[in-house]
Amino acid sequence: MINFICSAVAKKDFPHTDKEIVFVGRSNVGKSSLINALYKNKLAYVGKTPGKTRLINFFNINDEYVAVDVPGYGFARRSRSEAIQYANMMDDYFSRDDKIRLVIMIVDSRIGLTNDDLDMKDYLDDMRLPYVVVANKIDKLSNNELMNNKHKLFADISEVIYVSAEKKKNIDQLEKRIFEAVR
Repeated sequence: MINFICSAVAKKDFPHTDKEIVFVGRSNVGKSSLINALYKNKLAYVGKTPGKTRLINFFNINDEYVAVDVPGYGFARRSRSEAIQYANMMDDYFSRDDKIRLVIMIVDSRIGLTNDDLDMKDYLDDMRLPYVVVANKIDKLSNNELMNNKHKLFADISEVIYVSAEKKKNIDQLEKRIFEAVR
């Protein structure tokens, strides 16, 4: 059974959990679509414009772990005060104790890691959080383009899972990686 726990913006509002899998990614990378494909449920709102997720959303996944959907970073339109609030919210969330078992960093397989993604990767490294890069939207590439991108765009990344949320391709590989992290 999958159900919504709560939305939060401050540390005092974060639920008490044991194991969390966190989903991060640039605005417009397909994070919400991937979450919905993975859990075969409409958990995350998929909007026509980027940056619709403004809160940290917590979901109970079969009483095994909690999936956490954080707001996208990057080019979503945010005022300066919203950007500061977002940064503080993320620092509060990621500086918690050892509940985070894995961060799923979603990127666009056509683009690779942007400067914003590299900043997030550095942040996760600094926080010593385990993460895997998930290259979404592989359905938008030919086999040759995908192979070229694997060699050019993702050569320096130790763990990459290539998926298509839209076509539900390789979602099982991501599921397997999540279960390894929560067991």
